[in-house]
This record gives sequence, C-alpha cells and structure tokens, in this order.
Amino acid sequence: MSVTIVQSRFGLYGLILFACLLGFCARGASAQENNSHAPDNQKWNYDEIKKTPEKARGRQNPLENDPDAMLAGGKLFQRDCAECHGLKAEGGKRAPSLLSEEVQQATPGSLFWVLTNGVVWHGMPDWSKLPEPQRWQIVTFLKLFKASATPGRSGGG
Repeated sequence: MSVTIVQSRFGLYGLILFACLLGFCARGASAQENNSHAPDNQKWNYDEIKKTPEKARGRQNPLENDPDAMLAGGKLFQRDCAECHGLKAEGGKRAPSLLSEEVQQATPGSLFWVLTNGVVWHGMPDWSKLPEPQRWQIVTFLKLFKASATPGRSGGG
C-alpha cells in the first residue's frame, strides 16, 4: 500500500492517522522486545487460542489488506480493548499482552473466535454484539503488530 493511496482515500487527516497507527505498532513491537511487563504477563496462559475449533481457526479475514479496516480497528481497539490490554497492547494486571508470540502466531480466525466468545471466566467479555465487520477490523489491527515485529526474533528470555 503506498502513501499516495492512503492520502487520496483519507486526505491529510487520514495520512496522519495512518502514520500514527504505524508508529503505534512499531512502539508495540519495541515494547515486546523490552517487555517491562513480563512478570505480570507470565501469569497469563493463552489456552483459549488453542481451543479454537478447527472450522473457526481456518476462517480468513475478509478485511486483511483493507487500509480502512486497519484504521478503524485501531480506533476500536483504543475504545474497547486498551483499558485492559494497554494502549500499546502490552498487557498488564487485567489482561495479557497481545504482542505475545501466542497471539501473533494465531490465525485471524482464532483471534476472531476468541474476540467473539471472550474468555469470560478470566474477565474478558464476549464481543459477539459488536458487528462482525468491526471484530474483523480489530483482528486486522492486531495483525499489524506481527507485520511490525523484528524479523528473525525468537521467543527466548
């Protein structure tokens, strides 16, 4: 996606917002490497991702390469997710990091399934009342962190 496409579709405001979101993702990837929240996040397990039914796991994100979805997903994340998962998705005492390898390696369908069904017994509400396109927008936004991560980074301590 070129800057020209973004600028023509969104104007100057959209270009600035897009640049901010990309910067947000870059900071998130950096925060993953320098994870100062590691002790808090070590208590979280990501078993719900592993429990995703096969049919759901295989679902493809229909908005995967849509720049509108990336921007909208960032806004939705800030509105609905950042309170628990942190402004940079780094996690904290109320919810796990979304920068973890488990989340970033998950299929879009798995993330959509967890978002739709929640992990209620661990405090994450189900977001099934959020319209399906908005849930896919959040998944699109979360996958930006993977695209921004440092290539070749291993999951060691």
